[in-house]
Amino acid sequence: MKARMLCVFFMSVVAVGLGVSAAEPSVTVYNQNFAVVRETIQLDLKKGLNQIAFNEITVHLEPDSVMLRDPSGKRRLEIIEQNYRNDPISQGLLMSLNEGKTIEFLMPRRDVDEVRQGKIIRSGYEPHWSSMSRYGQQYQQMQMVHAQGGGGDPVIEIDGKIRFGMPGTPLFPSVGDDTIMKPTLNWVLDSESAGPLAAELGYVTGGMSWQASYNFVAPEKDSTLDLVAWVTVDNQCGRTFDNARLKLMAGDVSKLVPSGGYGGGGYEAPMVGARLGMGGGPAMSEKPFDEYHLYTVERPTTLRDRETKQIEMIRAEGVKSERFYVYDGARLDQYQQQNYDTSQLMQQQEYGTQSRTDVWVMREIKNTKENRLGVPLPAGRTRFYQRDKDGQLEFTGENQIKHTPRDETFRVYTGTAFDLVGERKRTEFKCDYNAHKVDESFEISLRNRKEEMAEIRIVEHLYRGLNWEITQSSEPHNKMDSQIMEFRVQLKPGEEKVITYSVHYTW
Repeated sequence: MKARMLCVFFMSVVAVGLGVSAAEPSVTVYNQNFAVVRETIQLDLKKGLNQIAFNEITVHLEPDSVMLRDPSGKRRLEIIEQNYRNDPISQGLLMSLNEGKTIEFLMPRRDVDEVRQGKIIRSGYEPHWSSMSRYGQQYQQMQMVHAQGGGGDPVIEIDGKIRFGMPGTPLFPSVGDDTIMKPTLNWVLDSESAGPLAAELGYVTGGMSWQASYNFVAPEKDSTLDLVAWVTVDNQCGRTFDNARLKLMAGDVSKLVPSGGYGGGGYEAPMVGARLGMGGGPAMSEKPFDEYHLYTVERPTTLRDRETKQIEMIRAEGVKSERFYVYDGARLDQYQQQNYDTSQLMQQQEYGTQSRTDVWVMREIKNTKENRLGVPLPAGRTRFYQRDKDGQLEFTGENQIKHTPRDETFRVYTGTAFDLVGERKRTEFKCDYNAHKVDESFEISLRNRKEEMAEIRIVEHLYRGLNWEITQSSEPHNKMDSQIMEFRVQLKPGEEKVITYSVHYTW
């Protein structure tokens, strides 16, 4: 790979020019809005100190994460000094560099363009950090803008008068020799021997993210679903990666965030289960990696700067799904629940008496091989569609799922049932503070206005304390944990049922 020679600053120093590029970079994107880039760069080194400039890097590179080494381990290569430049030349940057100075502006006129003198009061320059707001990095974006006097329109003084906005095309004086066209790493390298070297460069960068999307399609009547899952890769890092080997890491990897508050053997799926990457797009493989899961796109792909790319990940047919309804009627005061102790909650007579009427629609899916899945599912958005009688797909709800290992079950809330209604009210409250006991009774009404049978799961929170006993119940119930119980009620079309229960608390 040819290199353009720069000025030599040290004895026995050689520089690789800004045109140095890497072949077939490897990019691993994490679902926590960062990526690791690895690539091979060709260096022609002399023994001793070498001055190197490399500009095939990202805008959001973390400079202290850079690693440069001989991958064979046969040659010692030491970075004596590294400087990260991220101020590429642009009209905005030159306006910023000339703030307070008078320059010429080419101003269009009907007959002949006119050149006028204007003083740059404010440049309005904002650096290339606009995408940071997409990754929770507004704090650094704000600091960068204020540090460089950015924000707002340019302010120009012409003939003693102030105007906002550019009066024409600015004509700048020649720039200095240290200006750059791209973000650049400048190295002083110490090599123990002379000769060419295929060095491995690796670094962490922000501005890249990925997420999974699961599209479930149900037929008109059946409960089985067809699934097509995609991964969406968003590249806002300021660099295009040509023919990159792309990997996606799923899991919650610990990554430190600055105190400013900004962020930053393959698996072959069984034929009867979910298939990774079938039916168009680059095929994907999956494997456990450390405590996480790594998905690899099996053929090179190009990630263009400011591009959003979709790649098919999973395709499965005949996935069984259970749809059920939940009535969780109590509206609880979260502040009291988190900050009051047991004795205070016992004495709050009105606590837990507020209620809602909505009945939730839930989907439950087992991620098992027998259910034609059985692959690790990274966290992402689930969308549900159902075919109408005319064959068209209609959207029926969406939500998020967490990372779901194989052989686990996930449940998704998809909306509120139109034709199911719940009503909850307290019918009795007795508190004996001296005896440290409370008795409370409730009445729950359910109405089914559908034209078919419906099972509604009533969820009741025993929210006043851990020491409780159900003293009366009109329906059987299941104890779900130390403070939750559940009734499962079958309702015929048009039927209404009333469930009552009483609870005795002690403390």
